Parts: sequence; C-alpha cells; structure tokens
Amino acid sequence: MNAAFRLALEAAGLALLLVTLPLTLELWALSLAALGSSRSRRSASTGGFRLAVIVPAHNEASSIATCVRSLLASGGAVNVLVTAHNCTDDTASLAAAAGARVLELEGAGGKGLALAHGFRQALAEGAEAVLVIDADSVVSANLLAEVAGALRGGAPAVQTRYVAAGAGANLRARLAALALLGMNVVRPRGRSRLGLSCGIFGNGFALSAETLRRVPYTANSLVEDLEYHLRLVQAGIRVEFLDTATVFGEMPERSAAATTQRARWEGGRALMRREWSGRLAGDVLRGQVRKLEPLLDVLALPLALQAILLACGLCVPLVWLRMYAGFGLLGMVLYVGVAASLGPDPARMLRALAAAPGYMLWKLMLLPRTRRAARKDAAWVRTARNAEGQDRPKPGPL
Repeated sequence: MNAAFRLALEAAGLALLLVTLPLTLELWALSLAALGSSRSRRSASTGGFRLAVIVPAHNEASSIATCVRSLLASGGAVNVLVTAHNCTDDTASLAAAAGARVLELEGAGGKGLALAHGFRQALAEGAEAVLVIDADSVVSANLLAEVAGALRGGAPAVQTRYVAAGAGANLRARLAALALLGMNVVRPRGRSRLGLSCGIFGNGFALSAETLRRVPYTANSLVEDLEYHLRLVQAGIRVEFLDTATVFGEMPERSAAATTQRARWEGGRALMRREWSGRLAGDVLRGQVRKLEPLLDVLALPLALQAILLACGLCVPLVWLRMYAGFGLLGMVLYVGVAASLGPDPARMLRALAAAPGYMLWKLMLLPRTRRAARKDAAWVRTARNAEGQDRPKPGPL
C-alpha cells in the first residue's frame, strides 16, 4: 500500500468516524442507561386538575371517534379539544358525536399551527396544562392520571411512551415498530435515568401552562416536536419521561405512506441539524455540558445509514477503523436488543430484522425525497392512514 493511498484511506476512515460517532455514543450511553425495570406507577387522578387534551386532525374520519372515546375512557371528565384543520371529510361531526369539542381551523400551515391554535384556546379557558394526542392513536387506561400526577407534582413537561399499535401487518411494519421502541422508549428512558430531558415525540406529550407562557409554541417545521424540544432545552426546561403510560399510534403498512412519513421525519431532522448544531456546540464549548446529549442527538445519522457506513468501515484495511466499526455495530446490537426487550413480543420483534437489508436499501432510495424535505420551505404532506382506500399520500396542511 503506497503512502498516498494509505493517506486517502486514513482520511476516509476519519470522516466515517466523525459522522458516525454521535450516534455511536448515543446508542451505547442510552442503551446501557435504559437497562432494568421501569419505575412504579404514580398514584394520581385527574380530579381537580384542569388538563386539556388537544387532538390535531386533518381528514381523520377513519380514526377520530376511536381516539376520542379512548381518551374519555382514560380520564373521566376530561376536556378533549379536536382541532379540525382544513378538514373536508366528517372528522368534525364524528369527533363531536364521540364527545369532543371541535375547534375548526382553516389556513396554510402544518401540525404546529393546529397545536398552537388548540393551546391558545385551552389556556384562555383556564387549563393548567395541555396534552397532545394524535388522531390515529389510542391511549392506555392510566395515561391521563399519570400525566396529571406528573404535572401536578411539578414537572414542567412530560412525554409518555409512544409505540406502535398492534404487531404490524408485514415485516417492514414490524421493523418500523421495533425502531419506534428504540427511538421513543430506549432513548428517552436512558436520558431520563441520566437526568437529561427525554425529548418530545409529537404524540403523548404534555406541557404545563407555565411552560407554554415561558416558551410559546411557535414551532411549525416538518418536525415541530423536535424543534420545540430544542427550544425547551435552550430555556433550561427538562421534559420528564413517563415510562408507565402509553400512547399507541398507527404505523404505516403501505409503501407510499411509509415513504411519505419517513422522508418527512428524516428531512425535518436534517433541517434541525443545520439550524441547531452550531448553537448547541457553542453552548457546550461555553461550559453547558448538559447540552452535549441534545447536540449528539441532532448530529446523529439515521440508524440504517449508520449501519451501512459502519459495515463499510469493517471492509477498510485499517485496524483502528475496523475496531471502531465493530464497537459501533456492537452498540447497535445492544440498542436493538434492549428495544426488543421493552416490547410486547421480543422474539417476534427480533425476527423482523430479516427485513433489515431491504429496509436499508429502501432508506437509500429515499435520500432524494429526504433532501427535498430538508428544505426550509418544504411543504407538509400528510401520511395516508392504513384504513384509507388508496396508497398515495394526500397533500394538506396537517
């Protein structure tokens, strides 16, 4: 191996290490911290606590009634506000019939606009806190009591477990459910046990009225949840993880719907990476070490791309790079194992890894759409629901 070729390999290896190191550190630290049993349930109820549940909805006729009934069953006399945003179907009437109060909203904008509208209405009516539940979700019977107990106890913001409803109709859906367990259970549980803010995942999070007054909800990017959480971190507000209450959300089972959702999520995260990595890095350099984990999070690559790059690292004839790549891949194995162990059927979850090679190829094919979704002016495209009769995304503001 001549010197020039060796130098080129070393440079390529260093570049691979730098781009994959944030997620490697995240997976090892958070997976190890997440091991062990969860804390016991809170002894609480919603009685006397003014909690408003905001359900943003755009053409959700197939699921809105089930969602509202689930919420009412969880908390008794809870105030459920459905923000019907540019709906052209029966969402509003079905929500009202199920027991919700409907706030109709028109105008361009994404989910963040619908949430801000619902938050303003709830606070104007004297709500002490707001809880966000997506219209395609159902909740565990204890969810509202757990949320109310945490907020009543002084938590400024909370995030419940948010996992896939059902086992998935195909291997890719089950693999996506496994990924959701990692992102929405392993990582926030690990952060919580390390004393860090656990994050916000767009569904099953709650904010106190004081938090909303301190950090108004103006986020309206494609990943408004991540955007708002970063603003909370900047304000020194920690989101508490409720590991004992769960929101069950629908995972897309058809190709077009999954493509729309994944491109939106990863494109939005790429935009947040560009907008936030510099300021978070500056805060860390100024001694704010608690912002190191949020920085690693925004710098982290998608899991599938991380696996591809680390596998490539194993093929490069550099001992140090092969050792690092092996360490990174072992961290991914630990992370996936912990995620599967926190699901309802670990063995079935792990069998979904048979779809991983095809899933990684699919993710590579998504890169052009992901880059388009990473533009600051990218439009929101709604994910088609499984119960709808067509397999194509429906454009719309929510």
